Amino acid sequence: MTKVNLPTKTRNSALTAQHSAIYAALCAVLVGIYSFANAQQPAKISRIGYLSRSSGLGANEEKFQQSLRSLGYIERQTVVLESRFAHEKLDRLPELAADLVRLKVAIIVAGSGAATVQAAMRTTKTIPIVMANVNDPVALGFVASLAHPGGNVTGLSNLSPELGGKQLEMLKETVPKIARVAVLGRITVNIKELELASQSLGLQLDVLEVHGPDEIQSAFESAKRNRVEALLIPASSLLVGFRRRVNDLAAQHKLPAICFAPSWAEDGCLLAYGPDIGDNFRRAATYVDKILKGAKPADLPVEQPTKFELVINLKTAKQIGLTIPPNVLVRADKVIR
Repeated sequence: MTKVNLPTKTRNSALTAQHSAIYAALCAVLVGIYSFANAQQPAKISRIGYLSRSSGLGANEEKFQQSLRSLGYIERQTVVLESRFAHEKLDRLPELAADLVRLKVAIIVAGSGAATVQAAMRTTKTIPIVMANVNDPVALGFVASLAHPGGNVTGLSNLSPELGGKQLEMLKETVPKIARVAVLGRITVNIKELELASQSLGLQLDVLEVHGPDEIQSAFESAKRNRVEALLIPASSLLVGFRRRVNDLAAQHKLPAICFAPSWAEDGCLLAYGPDIGDNFRRAATYVDKILKGAKPADLPVEQPTKFELVINLKTAKQIGLTIPPNVLVRADKVIR
């Protein structure tokens, strides 16, 4: 057998090619191992606190969760929702808020009015708080301004500057003959704006302030003495727990009333015209998304409502002997028969 000696240059080239092949193979193995390891690592799970005065998950909460899912969050995989409900026992809210803080939630969503925001704010100054359903966060001291919240609270306000005027306009269209309207409740709305609107509609405006449930009856007695012909009941955390009583008294006195939220109409108020609260809850999920991605609450402007809805209770209309004009009825988003 004849031994063939390759030139040194040729042998070195062959060895280099062999080493390159081995190196490439090792790189491929390492890349595969790294990719597999990454695939096995669980996705980061964000814990979101949800605080509410109500008794459990409802339609609005479901809209919030649906909006989170549409943004790519998957329950128990990328996000966990820790819900705490006070069952209308407001004195429990601070305890429930403290429980969420102990769980080290990334965000607290305050789902039902000022009381939930107050409880969360008193418990933490660092965890972001997203308001889903608050009337006037500036007047309540929750934020410095709508454009620049300035602290750990942001989210959505229920009020728009023209809402009270639109409610008076709707009431006048429904009962064209009325001349005197009373604003009932603990007044947090802009009375000057209402006065201007009432003047343009040819209405005289009374203010019947109610600071506690024991003043509700006397407020209606004052309305009767003053010959009030209709009521405007703005958003009120005080009266919301007594809305059936208020609605019953309005019906007994044959007073057509316009309220703020559909829940009032469902409990007997003649008309409800206000922001679509469900839309607020959907939009609250976008705040959660932005904060989880690094945005600071102080830099996220508070949004005002963009969608409104009209609910008419025909059972109440019949009870007080009123026929709803067709041009009003056709505009209703919901009619209770």
